[in-house]
Amino acid sequence: MPKTSDAPAARSGRGLLRIAVPLGIVILLWQIVDLEEVGSLLGQVDPWAVSLALVLVLVQNAVSALRWRLTAARLGLRIGRGRALSEYFLSQLLNMTLPAGVLGDAGRALRSRAEAGLVPAGQAVVIDRLTGQVALFSVLGAGLVLSAAGPGVDWPDWVVTVVLWFLGAGAALAAALWIGGQARGRIGQLSHDSRAAVGRAVLAADVWPWQAALSLVIVGCNLGAFALCAAATGTVLPFVAVISVVPLILVTMILPVSVGGWGVREGAAAALWPTLGAAAEAGIAASVVFGFVILAASLPGLGALLWPAQAPPRESAPAKASRRRATSGKGPDDTPRGGRDDHQTMSGAKTIGRKTGTTK
Repeated sequence: MPKTSDAPAARSGRGLLRIAVPLGIVILLWQIVDLEEVGSLLGQVDPWAVSLALVLVLVQNAVSALRWRLTAARLGLRIGRGRALSEYFLSQLLNMTLPAGVLGDAGRALRSRAEAGLVPAGQAVVIDRLTGQVALFSVLGAGLVLSAAGPGVDWPDWVVTVVLWFLGAGAALAAALWIGGQARGRIGQLSHDSRAAVGRAVLAADVWPWQAALSLVIVGCNLGAFALCAAATGTVLPFVAVISVVPLILVTMILPVSVGGWGVREGAAAALWPTLGAAAEAGIAASVVFGFVILAASLPGLGALLWPAQAPPRESAPAKASRRRATSGKGPDDTPRGGRDDHQTMSGAKTIGRKTGTTK
């Protein structure tokens, strides 16, 4: 009985954390920055730069939907382009406005489970999100190397510490996955299935170039949109800052301590903008504009919320098994595709030969 009551309490605690942390950051910023200057910068926003940033985020969301559709197809889920777009925009809208930060993704997985089951649907969503984060961290790594090798960004020591913490967390996660793969039982099977899914959906020779290209387009649109929001509020970022400082700011949105990244994103921008020789107030203004841009870019999801598409009918068990064999490249008896068919063809030829007297 105590365990049953602990779960709602834990969820309530996480919800309060997502409100308390951003609120605490806002109160801190209120004490140390000139909010009147922030308001002045927001009042002088360049509408053309903001409009172009909005276009980039819309393109980012559309390409993200196509990447999710590709990932899902590799795992046996057939999702039409229109449905993928509506589902992705809806998930972005819910992620941006609900406290949990992942409820939109969870709903997307649930609604796409009809064809192949909840596990492949969940794997497709998780792998798609991880692919995007790997791409962002890859650009961040390249940006940090370039910024350290030349002028443009003056990194304080605490930034190096934060980056090392992130690298350590990534290494710990990779080690946990490897150790889990060596374990027996459900944990080992889960790790094995997850790695197999990543192999089929991302790392296979015929799909990784598409995954890489789509991910780079998505990251490029994201970084470009933030750079345009910075320009709209008076800060023109050099290229090295776009691929180093901006990714660090966006990484904070991954942390599960806010709603839609609000608060933590502005705090990171205020802390990192001085590394460019700019005022913290300008960083906050750029981040606020970016927050409204990505929120506006998710509003097409209202269409899917108000007029939901009819879910596809569930497949029969034989049809589902046949499609899974097709995606795994094996025949009905788990032999490699082509092996059994070739054997049957040769057997049929021999039978015909016996009847005609041409085969002994």
